Amino acid sequence: MINVKSLTFNLFSTNTFVLSDETLQCIIIDPACGNPSEEEELSTYIKGKNLIPVAQIITHYHIDHILGVKYIKETYGIGATAHPDGKVFWDVEPGIRNEYGMNSDAIIPPDHFIKEGDKVVFGNSELSVLDVPGHADGSICLINYPQQFVMAGDVLFYGSIGRTDLPTGDFDLLKTNILSKLFTLDDNFTVYSGHGQKTNIGMERLHNPYIY
Repeated sequence: MINVKSLTFNLFSTNTFVLSDETLQCIIIDPACGNPSEEEELSTYIKGKNLIPVAQIITHYHIDHILGVKYIKETYGIGATAHPDGKVFWDVEPGIRNEYGMNSDAIIPPDHFIKEGDKVVFGNSELSVLDVPGHADGSICLINYPQQFVMAGDVLFYGSIGRTDLPTGDFDLLKTNILSKLFTLDDNFTVYSGHGQKTNIGMERLHNPYIY
């Protein structure tokens, strides 16, 4: 049984998720902690639950989702895992970070790569990887079929979708991917988004104004 813990970090209010199961192994999705107090909050949760981090997975390499990549690597000895199509972002993110006044170390590229069809495995659990570009090149979603949930990154939100006015954004591509890859799931699949509250596929299928 997977437990999903959400922590919200940085000036973009980005959701970081810690997924764990009965083995106490866990994965960290989108380590967004951008200062020492946020890093401590994340580590305090992990330590308090006696969890063993085995991977950090990045849904896409926008700056607000990767501020804690170096901290996680240095603290737990695990480099980031991301889609290779996000390379444009780890090439340019250090400059973007400076623009926002984020005075921290240079962006660290991922050490491992995943793409559609791969599995993220921890403990007794696994997540299936979907390629879902449109918000950004290299965007992925992670699906757990037994418990019926999706880690959606910035692809799909409660009543909204990821913005497409940033580099490599493409509204038509994002809409097509949501329809063909997420809206084929059952209505009761929970959607954990990169920002804001969780939702479900049925709610977004019926009421999301950006899809139809």
